[in-house]
Amino acid sequence: MRLSILTAALQELTPRERRDTDPDLAIEEWLEFARQIGAPNIELSAALHPTESDVPAAALLDPVANTLDLRQPFSAARAVRVQRAMQSTHVGLSDLAYFDNMLAADESVRRRKHQLMLRVFDAAVLLGTDAVAGFVGRNPGLSLDANLVMFEEVFVPLLEEAKARGLTYRVEQCPMPGWNVGDTWHNNIAYAPGPWIALHRICERHGVGDQFRIHYDPSHAILMGQDSRSVFQYLKDAGYNFLITGFHVKGQVIDSRGISAWGYGGQTMQRGDWHGVEPSTDPAEQQNAWKKQTVFCEHELPGTARHDPLAYLQNRTVDWLDHQLAARELLRIDPEKTFLVVEHEYPKARVQDKARLAPILAASLAFARAIDEAAAAMYALQHEVLAAQGIAVQGIGREAYRS
Repeated sequence: MRLSILTAALQELTPRERRDTDPDLAIEEWLEFARQIGAPNIELSAALHPTESDVPAAALLDPVANTLDLRQPFSAARAVRVQRAMQSTHVGLSDLAYFDNMLAADESVRRRKHQLMLRVFDAAVLLGTDAVAGFVGRNPGLSLDANLVMFEEVFVPLLEEAKARGLTYRVEQCPMPGWNVGDTWHNNIAYAPGPWIALHRICERHGVGDQFRIHYDPSHAILMGQDSRSVFQYLKDAGYNFLITGFHVKGQVIDSRGISAWGYGGQTMQRGDWHGVEPSTDPAEQQNAWKKQTVFCEHELPGTARHDPLAYLQNRTVDWLDHQLAARELLRIDPEKTFLVVEHEYPKARVQDKARLAPILAASLAFARAIDEAAAAMYALQHEVLAAQGIAVQGIGREAYRS
């Protein structure tokens, strides 16, 4: 598969005082950084500028990653500058990414986010990529069924805009449990295969089914007790194994002690984001809402977690080899046209020092590349070479639904 890296891996590569005055400098410097660490492509991250965001920076787990600065619309002249940098570094573009709540309850906030998403769409066209990755989101004041209605009313028009530009919108399935201080866990309604199918059926009714696809991230499957092989098998059984067309390469390591204390719902009380019966107004305390997730798990940068066969079988960390093998066996993808995008959210290694982070990212990229090459060789040997000679594959292997 084709390797890429999300530019949110190093938000502060270009200090804000420099990139705010020269909006495309951050892209140029990230392309050069990608060349240095061996990333053949980047997934270019956009976000609302901190001065425009409805979520204070102190309430976020990670710094704002607006490598692609769209306070002003992207232009043909800006595109020429970025394309020149891509040519000089020999680093390509897998897709653009803007992860935000497209179903925000406040109409004015939602309009601001949709306007930025449209600017991302326009930038994707100017830069010659055919896909944008993002979230659907959720209106936390509504039931999940009511959110399906809202999706049809306010999100489908975004997909119609994507269709008009020849783009695909790939939805990442993170449930975003700490996105607000409420007690809801699923704050992104596109969190699993069941919801994906329900949403896709809505899209089909409006002629935008081809625009709705999934950017699969195995870390979120682990977060919800799933494994990739079973997720992919379910999609195939349901006739929807065409939905996944891109991947984030990010893992999750489950802490059994945290599960013992709180279960997979995470910390449900006394997190520090509430004072009695009122939610905290302090953004730094609002970040404690993420204890719904972080109390029992930690993100993995591929290759940084110990090899743990028992954890693989318990779905408590990603079995990377089986993940890549299952994708080839069960999904309707063309591996040579499919991107694996390394996403870095391992807290202990989330340093914003280029010299320290560069060798970490380079090694993780090398790991992701090697695992995928091993899966490709294994698939070819078993499903092509042996099959052509009528020789059976040995053993049973990991099976879907056995967990």
